[in-house]
Amino acid sequence: MTRPAVVVTLAGLFTAGCLGHRNGAPIVASGHVEATEVRVATKVGGALSALRCEEGDAVKVDQLLAEIDTTDTRLALGVARGDRDQAAAQLHLMLAGTRREDVADAEAQTQRSDADLVAAQKDLDRMEGLLASGSGTTKGRDDARARRDMATAALASANERLKKLRVGNRPEEIEAARARLAAADARVAQLDQQIRDAAITSPVAGVVTERVSERGELMARGSVIAVVTDLANPWLTVYVAEPDVPRLRIGQEVDVITDAGDKRTGRLAFISPQAEFTPKNVQTRDERVKLVYRLKVTLPNGDGLFKSGMPAEARFRPTQG
Repeated sequence: MTRPAVVVTLAGLFTAGCLGHRNGAPIVASGHVEATEVRVATKVGGALSALRCEEGDAVKVDQLLAEIDTTDTRLALGVARGDRDQAAAQLHLMLAGTRREDVADAEAQTQRSDADLVAAQKDLDRMEGLLASGSGTTKGRDDARARRDMATAALASANERLKKLRVGNRPEEIEAARARLAAADARVAQLDQQIRDAAITSPVAGVVTERVSERGELMARGSVIAVVTDLANPWLTVYVAEPDVPRLRIGQEVDVITDAGDKRTGRLAFISPQAEFTPKNVQTRDERVKLVYRLKVTLPNGDGLFKSGMPAEARFRPTQG
C-alpha cells in the first residue's frame, strides 16, 4: 500500500542569466529534472510470497506489484466467522423469546406448588385442632406449620419463574447480544480487509525505479516494497536571481534544453514567494551569496525524454510590466 507521495527534491543548479536583461535577452537558468516518487509499502505484516515487478517496469494504477502470505490471516478469519455465527444464533434465540413448552412446564409447576400449599395448610389446621382438643402435640403442630411455610415459598418461586418466562429476555440482555454480534462482524470485516491489503498495488501510474524488498522476506507493517516514479508529470527546478523575478509570470512558456540538445516547451508553474540564498552546490562563491527565487517548470514527457535527476537548461522570455 502507499503512504503520502514523497518528492525527492534534487537541488537545482543556478546559472545566472544577468547579461542583457535590460535589452530583453532571455533569462537562462540550469537545474535538474524532478518527479514524484511514491514509496509503495505494505499495510499488513507477513512473508513476501510474490513480487511481480522489476526495476524499469512501467506500471498502471492499481497494478499488482507484490503479495503478502495470508495463511495465518485466513485461519484467524475462520475462527472469527465461527464466533460471529455463534453470536448471531444467541441473538436470534433471545429475540425468539421463551418456548411455549417452557411456559407450560412452569404453569404446571405453579399448579403443583399451589396444591402442595393447600395440603400443607389443611395439615396445619388439623394439627392445631388436635392440639386444642388435647389429642395433638406441639411438635406435630410446628412441623405442619414448617411444611406450610415451605409450600408457600415454593409457590412464590414458581410464580416468579412463570412470570419471567412470560416476559422473556430483558431489553438490556438483547442489546448486549446485539453488541457481541456487531463486534464479531467487525472482526470478520477487519480480517477480510487484511487479506485484501495483502495484495499490494501501485497507487499511481509510472515506472518502478527501485525494488526495495525481495521475495521471501518477512515484512513488517509499513515496510517499503518498491518505489514508483511518476515520469509522466516531471518538472524542472531552477533558481533565478532576484532582479529577474519581476520579468517572469506564472503560466508563461519556457524553452527547456537538455545536455543532448533536445528541446521542449515547458510552462512556469511556481515561483517561490520567499527569496533564499543560492544553494551551496553552485560553482562559485560569488554566486552563493546572492539571493535567488526557486522556480518550478512543468515539462511535457509523453515520449519519456525527461528522467529524474537529468540536468537541463531553462530559457525564460522576459515579460514587460
